Amino acid sequence: MSHGPDGKATVQYEQDGAWVVVAHGDYDTNTIAPLEEALDTAARKRSRVVVDVSGISFADSTFLNLLLHIHHTTSLRVAGPPRQLRHLLEITGADTVLDTRDNIQDALR
Repeated sequence: MSHGPDGKATVQYEQDGAWVVVAHGDYDTNTIAPLEEALDTAARKRSRVVVDVSGISFADSTFLNLLLHIHHTTSLRVAGPPRQLRHLLEITGADTVLDTRDNIQDALR
């Protein structure tokens, strides 16, 4: 688990051969750093990364850009996007690029 300057913790663990990073709360330019560090590190060290986004309450283009960057670095699966994030992925067309799954169990298969 890593902590950013705002005290936000990023939970990470290994399961079924994938490295899982759990994102929760709001993500924008001011809050993305701990998650960015966790995903960058995971992408450099792991061939398969799952980001559990089911606990995200808000995400903007900063978060979307991070996902697209990580997608180009490793095999990334996005698990459980809530309605706001799913809408962001759809209107930007990122849903056709990113491997998005309904829940963490599907993403780990």
